Amino acid sequence: MASSLEFVEYVCEQISGAGTISCRKMFGEYGIYCNGKIIGVVCDNQFFVKKTKAGAAVCPDCGEGAPYPGAKAHFVIDRVDDRKLMAKFISATCDELPAPKPKKKKEKQRP
Repeated sequence: MASSLEFVEYVCEQISGAGTISCRKMFGEYGIYCNGKIIGVVCDNQFFVKKTKAGAAVCPDCGEGAPYPGAKAHFVIDRVDDRKLMAKFISATCDELPAPKPKKKKEKQRP
């Protein structure tokens, strides 16, 4: 079951205090970004955040699960209603994650 855009937008609004939040449709679901770094995904209307030590320190009681078969374990965020806590959690997670690798420019093929 695909996630609803309304749920994705709600999650993005709730975590907006953490930085510049955006989402991108990927593989029928949505990737969630904070300050240009992918921090998690929304699959089947459930929010999954990449596991980090900093995130675990902020939310030590978070459950874990895989967003799809074969994926690494993520934190499963059951409630995103506490905006202050979510901003702190996402900000800590984002700070620990590495910067995205720069994309290589494609060379033009000559005829």
